[in-house]
Amino acid sequence: MPTSRNTFPDIDAYIASLPEEIQQILQDLRAAIHQAAPGAEEAISYAIPTFRLHGNLVHFAAFKNHIGFYPGPSGIKEFQDELSAYKGARGSVQFPIGQPLPWELITRIVRFRAAENRELAEGKPAARRKTGG
Repeated sequence: MPTSRNTFPDIDAYIASLPEEIQQILQDLRAAIHQAAPGAEEAISYAIPTFRLHGNLVHFAAFKNHIGFYPGPSGIKEFQDELSAYKGARGSVQFPIGQPLPWELITRIVRFRAAENRELAEGKPAARRKTGG
């Protein structure tokens, strides 16, 4: 697995450094993020895949036993009940490897964060509602 010492020029290089079965999960996650937040730009930040849309949107990373998903504190707080089945912290959640990722929930989290970032960029108060399907 990549370490914090590894630096990658882009998300393709990050994903290519991982075992094949993890590569597919991350490619699917990448596609889901793009579908939920059209126009999001890819980057590597904190040595992990990052998506930006009017600022940081979400990050993800692969670890030995889980996929880390980082929608920031507001994304975790907004969906805390649904995320309670997973380990996590203030701005992150861990999806265990070997279990299907909750794609519909991930999509809603990304949409929420995109709406929040757009509103902040427009100078409006951040949305505090769940963005539906």
